[in-house]
Order: sequence, then structure tokens, then C-alpha cells
Amino acid sequence: MFQDNSILKTSSLNSLNKNSEADILFLSELQVLNDISTLLSRHKHLAKDHSPDLFGLELAGLEEIGKHYGLESQQFKDASQILVDCLQKFADEMSDIYGGNAIIEVVTVKNFANPFVRKTRSILESVQISNPGSPYNLAYSYNFEYAVVFNIVLWIMIGLALAVIAISYNLWNMDPGYDSIIYRMTNQKIRLD
Repeated sequence: MFQDNSILKTSSLNSLNKNSEADILFLSELQVLNDISTLLSRHKHLAKDHSPDLFGLELAGLEEIGKHYGLESQQFKDASQILVDCLQKFADEMSDIYGGNAIIEVVTVKNFANPFVRKTRSILESVQISNPGSPYNLAYSYNFEYAVVFNIVLWIMIGLALAVIAISYNLWNMDPGYDSIIYRMTNQKIRLD
């Protein structure tokens, strides 16, 4: 951050303090934006390689300034304005580097504290009761013949699978000249008298 093209030298900090940890985090994120555009402007062949480039950055420094100073503070307002200016400058430079073929998208998210929350339910809170005899929303009990039907279907499936395997094995290893009656009847030798 203390180089020649530093964000500290190119932007006016106004009420931001370069000794505060939250401010340094915010300014270092802006420095990354500046470094990306500077690097690509020096090495334009990286942008002209006929493959799309994607730069995904998460800037959390503004949120830290908001937590540190408050959302209504002058530091937060100055940081917001500096961020808008830097993003506009970054978008203009990317558009120039890529010859107008650049899409810049900025997504703001208010809070990352609980991004994924699983809501649990209890069977005791159920309003709709599918089985009127039970207050716990349980499924109906199975018929007594369930075990019999299950065993019949299971063993028929196992038997058919074994039959298919045995038939496939025998057909694979069959010699058509000796094992098949079709070839024996159609391949008779002509008798010459």
C-alpha cells in the first residue's frame, strides 16, 4: 500500500485514518482493485488471449468501517464515496483494457452473519393430521400381508436374475455346430449316389 501507485497517494482519505485497522483493511481492498487494473494495463496480452477472464472479489472493509465507526458516521460516508469512485475507475479501466467487452457487476449483501439456517419442525406442532386415530402425524400401519408380498417379489426377482445369468452364460459358451438343433438340421451333407 505504500508503493508509487498506492491508493493512499491517488485518493483523498478525508476523515479516514491510515493508522486504524478497519481503515487499512478497506484501503488494502481498494489497493487490490488498483493493482489488478495496473497489472492488466502493463500486460495487455493477458486480456487479449481469447478466453474469458473472471475476477471475483469480496470487499468486506466497508462493513468493518461501519461496525467500527457506525453507519451514520462521516468515516463511513467518506469510505462509501471512495469505494464508488474506485469501482467506477476500475470499471472504466477494465472497459478500456478489454476494448469494451467487459461486464462489471457489483453485488451488495447486507449481512453474512447467518447465511444458511436450517429450520426444524417438530411432529408435535403438526396441524394437519393424516391419520385421525393418531395425534402425531404418523403414517398408516402396513397390512399384515406386506411381509408375504415382499418375500414373493424378492425371491422371484432373485430367481429371474439367476435364470438370466445362467441362460446368458450357456448361450455365450455354446458351440452352434454341435449344441444347436437348428444348425444340425439345416447343414446336412448332400449325398451323391
